[in-house]
Amino acid sequence: LETGAGFPFAINNSTGWIVVASELDREAVDFYSFGVEAQDQGSPPMASSASVSITVLDVNDNSPEFTQREYGARLNEDAAVGTSVLTVSAVDRDANSVITYQISSGNTRNRFSITSQSGGGLISLALPLDYKLERQYLLSITASDGTRHDTAQVVVNVTDANTHRPVFQSSHYTVNINEDRPVGTTVVVISATDEDTGDNARITYLMEDSIPQFRINADTGAVTTQMELDYEDQVSYTLAITARDNGIPQKSDTTYLEILVSDVNDNAPQFLRDGYQGSVYEDVPTFTSVLQVSATDRDSGLNGRVFYTFQGGDDGEGDFIIESTSGIVRTLRRLDRENVPLYALRAYAVDKGIPARRTPVEIQVTVLDVNDNPPVFERDEFDIFVEENSPIGLVVARITASDPDEGPNAQIMYQIVEGNIPEVFQLDIFSGELTALADLDYESKAEYVMVVQATSAPLVSRATVHVRLRDTNDNSPQLRNFEILFNNYVANGSGAFPGGVIGRVPAHDPDVSDRLRYAFEQGNELQLVLLDAGTGELRLSPALDNNRPLEAVMRVSVSDGVHTATAQCTLRVTVITDEMLSNSITLRLADMSQERFLSPLLSLFLEGVAAVLAAPRHRVVLFNIQADTDVGAARILNVSLSALRPAAARGARFFSSEELQERLYLNRSLLAALSAQRVLPFDDNVCLREPCENYLRCVSVLQFDSSAPFLASDTILFRPIHPVTGLRCRCPPGFTGDYCETEIDLCYSSPCGAHGRCRSREGGYTCECHEDFAGERCELNARLGRCAPGVCRNGGTCVNLLLGGFRCECPPGHYEKPFCTVSTRSFPPGSFVTFRGLRQRFHFTLALT
Repeated sequence: LETGAGFPFAINNSTGWIVVASELDREAVDFYSFGVEAQDQGSPPMASSASVSITVLDVNDNSPEFTQREYGARLNEDAAVGTSVLTVSAVDRDANSVITYQISSGNTRNRFSITSQSGGGLISLALPLDYKLERQYLLSITASDGTRHDTAQVVVNVTDANTHRPVFQSSHYTVNINEDRPVGTTVVVISATDEDTGDNARITYLMEDSIPQFRINADTGAVTTQMELDYEDQVSYTLAITARDNGIPQKSDTTYLEILVSDVNDNAPQFLRDGYQGSVYEDVPTFTSVLQVSATDRDSGLNGRVFYTFQGGDDGEGDFIIESTSGIVRTLRRLDRENVPLYALRAYAVDKGIPARRTPVEIQVTVLDVNDNPPVFERDEFDIFVEENSPIGLVVARITASDPDEGPNAQIMYQIVEGNIPEVFQLDIFSGELTALADLDYESKAEYVMVVQATSAPLVSRATVHVRLRDTNDNSPQLRNFEILFNNYVANGSGAFPGGVIGRVPAHDPDVSDRLRYAFEQGNELQLVLLDAGTGELRLSPALDNNRPLEAVMRVSVSDGVHTATAQCTLRVTVITDEMLSNSITLRLADMSQERFLSPLLSLFLEGVAAVLAAPRHRVVLFNIQADTDVGAARILNVSLSALRPAAARGARFFSSEELQERLYLNRSLLAALSAQRVLPFDDNVCLREPCENYLRCVSVLQFDSSAPFLASDTILFRPIHPVTGLRCRCPPGFTGDYCETEIDLCYSSPCGAHGRCRSREGGYTCECHEDFAGERCELNARLGRCAPGVCRNGGTCVNLLLGGFRCECPPGHYEKPFCTVSTRSFPPGSFVTFRGLRQRFHFTLALT
């Protein structure tokens, strides 16, 4: 490498790499050219040379630099936008450097802008200046090559200019002055403002036209009078006033001052008439105009400006108002001629002077009638009493209404609008006379209720008319055959015989005013029934307080003094025994009342029960009828009865309660069809839930209250015996111990003998007899013995054989020989088999095949 001292490059002798040996500076030397020689180590050495050129590339390692650190400029505040202020300049030693300029601070309200131009930064005025706001700007200018930058300061001083003209607060002023003010009175002080300073803001005032009545102070703008003012000569003046500043060039503003000369109030208002009259219909809407009053005032301005008022006068108690400016009188509320037909009003005309002057005037308003009141009846309801059978055409009443309107508006027409079908009465359209058009019969209809209408078209009013007929004795009493059913239960001499009133003879007379008299005509010679002749009340004779049944037929008559009716009274006394009560049941009938059951359904019910039991009707004893009070709103009637078995039946006299329940419940549909009553399921027996401990047996006990009063219907007086259900716990057969806790084997004594086998069961035993033996204890021999009661079961007939012994002839059906027993029951699909009520602790075996 051929180099001199300080050469910035070096070459590796072995590899030939040229490297930078010292720092390069393009701004000092940007190009190098030198020679390189390569030489081998031979002998003689051989060499070769080459020329190398190196160009130093520029990097941004120099910042721009302003040519001066601070700049200064002056600018008038009225300089035009876009005016060039000055140019700043910065230099960057780097090659191809592009310098940009910007204002980095101090540009208050953005008044200035800067642009790059010919390498410099041109500062221009961007927005108008205002000397009053800013008088100096200190701008910081930044020059940047994109990476490096430099900053300089620019001071711009703003100088004042006459840029503002004087400005009045308004382009037009109006003032008032009384005509009697003295000369020299200040009318008003007019002032303008100028936002400049110094002479530019000093203002001089002058009047453009010479008006001898006024002058203006050039410095203060005070306008004063120079002559006396006369309102009648001239009522207003208009002055053109100019405010001019002292700047160069001068600027000015002009305003107009209107001076109104005020009149002195020396005249009162005067109405055009001494009084006013008007009329208005009473049904006009509010704010309807009635009339207009008018007054004038010789004064001018407010002194001559008139308004109208009722204040201090009379506005008809608030029924009228008057428009203050027009004088139109209007209605303020709905009028009513019937209350106030004529109004005498007083209004005032008042000027607006100070003090104000006022003049009164009388106004008369007549209210005209319209048909706005309906006719009014004396009362809302009329009660008219008429004898029945009165002659046709009789005027029974005069019904009238009044109308407070007058003339044709008060004419009234009458008519019947409701309740006269068929047409029994006629109402005269003009007079209001009510006339009967048909026979009036109290018993057919005791009262007629009609609605009558009074019309004053188009208004109507209505009232209700009650025509009540007075009864006369023109009907016979009505009396039907009736029964007294006395169920007499005598228990331990309880003294429950009904000694009081049991009811009354069920007589009825359509003539309500008739007083009836009652009597027994025959059949009551023994005085079994005691009768009150005046009231018809019935009592039973104490002679019936025994245990003998009885039936007596009597004849009863009832008379109203003119007519007489008779009927048959049947007294039936049924003795109720403990046996009858203990074998009774209570049926529950749906949707039934006591009165409806007694008449007419009692007979049907007894016939239905008798048919189901295959017993005569007279053997069914019904001793209680009582509404069920434990079912809320449901209408259920409890009916208690017992029944005697047919005379040919063996065993107990009465059907047991269990048998009655079974037969009647299983045949409910038949009973309902025969008796026209729906029978509900039985209430649960009190013993059903086994309330007794251990093996104690629960026995349902009925106690009976024989003090219940008679029940009454149209044809029956019925004395009920009310049952009260209870229970007792007993020790049944086959159990012993203090609490029946030990069961006894009742077969221990061999009760079936040698001809049967004893089977122990709860509460007893059963004998299973050997072949040809029968009876409760297998004591009967079918080959050697003779017939005995009950040996043939289920209705079989026992026949004695000639050579000894007997046989049973069984009825049709699945009965088993030889004794017509039934050990097997069969029933078709869809049917069922019933058991008598079983105790919860019973054990039994049931086989189904």
